[in-house]
Amino acid sequence: MLRIRTSRPALAAVALSVSLTACSAQAASGPSKTAGAPASAAAPAKVRVVDPAAGRPVTVTASGGTLAEVKVVDADGGALAGRTSTGGASWISDRKAAPGTTYTVRVTSRAGDGKESTTTSSFSTPEAEKVNKLTLAPGKNTTVGVGHPLSIVFDLPVTKKADVEKQLKVTTSNATEGSWGWVKDYSGRDRADWRPREYWKPGTKVTLEADLNGTDSGGGWFVRDYRTGFTIGASQIVKVDLDRQKLTLVKDGRAIRTIPVSGGTPGGDKRSWRGTAVLMAKEGTINMNSETVGLGDAYDKDVDYSMRLTWSGMYAHAAPWNAAYFGRANKSSGCIGMSDENATSFYASVKVGDPFEITGKDTKGTVAEGNGYGAWNLSWEQWKQKSALA
Repeated sequence: MLRIRTSRPALAAVALSVSLTACSAQAASGPSKTAGAPASAAAPAKVRVVDPAAGRPVTVTASGGTLAEVKVVDADGGALAGRTSTGGASWISDRKAAPGTTYTVRVTSRAGDGKESTTTSSFSTPEAEKVNKLTLAPGKNTTVGVGHPLSIVFDLPVTKKADVEKQLKVTTSNATEGSWGWVKDYSGRDRADWRPREYWKPGTKVTLEADLNGTDSGGGWFVRDYRTGFTIGASQIVKVDLDRQKLTLVKDGRAIRTIPVSGGTPGGDKRSWRGTAVLMAKEGTINMNSETVGLGDAYDKDVDYSMRLTWSGMYAHAAPWNAAYFGRANKSSGCIGMSDENATSFYASVKVGDPFEITGKDTKGTVAEGNGYGAWNLSWEQWKQKSALA
């Protein structure tokens, strides 16, 4: 239940609104009027805060006068900016009221005769029953490759995707064309990615302003805003040809090295994925266990220079046990393996966000949008249709 308090005992709060009547100013002294003529003064404007509630902009109206100034401030001193309508009869905040917050509303109104008066009231919104949070990628102030989307994974379901997307503002240093798209993350959670029409241009600076405080996602309320930013590094694209068992690193449009590799074994569950995957993380030495990806007890070993390409478990990494097959045959359990020597230098050369463009006839299929960063496997028109505002 909203709690509404006013600084004037005569004011009454009904439902979720508060109606305020300003005190009239004292009349200035002046020449006496004709004997018996009554003194005249315009009645003060009647000010009202209309049905205040979390998830709605704060609206203030004035009847019998106009609004000269409106200030809406929370307990921490944060102000809700807003705009007065033409003619001054109403004011509406740019942002929505947040849950679990007390706001003080101070209004200066002007009566018909130009006299001003000020009223103050307050209202409180109830605490949110569920609070939604999010995880952002890439990390703040990082430098990433040209294929990395701006990605947001939400803790709770987002059923009001359009309402949330309206609060997400992306700014780039070079007016990059891009679009939000909603996908189901591999974890099963809702995710929104902002992908450029084409790979990012090197040097692009990207900023996200997520003004979500006071927004209901449908699965829970946001009770804070989010900010992040990152920079795009050099153009590096990794081209993997599974049919020829080779990997080529292309930097700034020029092939700088080619490495013999061995991909996933054809004809079964050990095949590799094709399409464009994006280097998600450089994880160093990790334990890989085939049982975690549904391949029984095929392997359980520590693997060096591990570079994650999908959530489902496809990596590029050192695979010295497959040395006889590099450049000759695909004999891995789905990953892209190479020698220790090549893995050492390749690992040092690539960075998170570099796209891996994987081709091959016998694969498991195309990397899905939510299985890592597979948005590049959709055409631009297909991707734009994934926006909740399309």
